Amino acid sequence: MFSRTSEPVRFERECEVVMIPSGDPVTMPAGTVGYITQALGGSFTVFVEGNLFRVAGTDADALGKEPVLPPELPENASDEDVEKLIWDQIKTCYDPEIPVNIVDLGLIYECRVEKQDDQRRKVFIKMTLTAPGCGMGDILVDDVRAKVKLVPTVEDVHVELVFDPPWNKDMMSEVAKLETGML
Repeated sequence: MFSRTSEPVRFERECEVVMIPSGDPVTMPAGTVGYITQALGGSFTVFVEGNLFRVAGTDADALGKEPVLPPELPENASDEDVEKLIWDQIKTCYDPEIPVNIVDLGLIYECRVEKQDDQRRKVFIKMTLTAPGCGMGDILVDDVRAKVKLVPTVEDVHVELVFDPPWNKDMMSEVAKLETGML
């Protein structure tokens, strides 16, 4: 699901976006012209007038793209099937400036799934950022929470942002190191 582009785009409707890297919300007017520079995990990074903005997958129609469909589980899915789908969902979360998912970046320190008596699940995630002062931190946390909550049977998702141990490039997967030229 990796895509680096410079596809020209025009916003077809007004759309709430997030400025990168500050994390500030911005309303992009209909008719604004820019370039999609990254399309990963169902969200888009768009370059407009010298600035980068993140467009959520649920707002893909504003760019003339298909909105992201929610994940599905097979009937009688096992606990392992649910946990795999949760990890698959987390892998659709990308740092908007780095074309690598946050799992391969080594930002997920823990993902624990608790099955309740009613067969619903609670998910507890500990994650970090590549830099503690990253303005996109809250956006990434919300992205993880929202995407995991889409998994059938998941009723609650707790995402804790931690900075101990501090992130370093050795936490990246080999794929991430290769993709970013750090191998």
